[in-house]
Amino acid sequence: MRRLVQFVLSPPSRFARLLIAEKRLACDCIAAEDASEHLPIFTDLDGTRCQGLWAIVDHMEGAYPEHPLAPENPAERAESLRLLDWAMGPFHEAVTKRIVYERASQRYTGATAKRAPDMETVRVGREALKGALAAIGASAELNGCLAARDCTLGDFAVAAHLSALDYFGEVPWADCPAAAEWYMRMKSRPCFRPLLADRVPGQPPVSRYADLDA
Repeated sequence: MRRLVQFVLSPPSRFARLLIAEKRLACDCIAAEDASEHLPIFTDLDGTRCQGLWAIVDHMEGAYPEHPLAPENPAERAESLRLLDWAMGPFHEAVTKRIVYERASQRYTGATAKRAPDMETVRVGREALKGALAAIGASAELNGCLAARDCTLGDFAVAAHLSALDYFGEVPWADCPAAAEWYMRMKSRPCFRPLLADRVPGQPPVSRYADLDA
């Protein structure tokens, strides 16, 4: 059986889960025990071991081309990869680490700090999220999805972060209906079902987290 070592509320891990599920592959998800390890780690049926997000993306697109997630069009491909890089870089630093990694238990994010949440850090992250949502909504209105008409790697990368934020009810969807409409389409995809079923002991999601119409 394929195997993914991951943290349930870590967006890189959630992205890997979405990618594997969108490729329609069965995979066992194993909770990581060592926060210092370079995660996620995917092991395929033939024993191929991919450590880290880019290695997993490269393997998935190369080994399972039947359901491609990188557009053939050069401009769309570049935009999809830009969104992936943005989600896992600037957005992660400015928003996700300041909200999810403060609010969630460290054993589910892989965060190294073990302390009470800093609510001023959370407030700064919430402000940064507002601007990011506006940009996400604008891309969705322009392209249908974020980089192109069809769903790409960029969509799944951004959705992975928003799903972790939405677990805690931290996304002000009412303030950005275009982003909200795009995200509702994303979480209605079959690959999203395992993420919407996630439940962290002692930290249940907000009631609308798994609602496909909210």
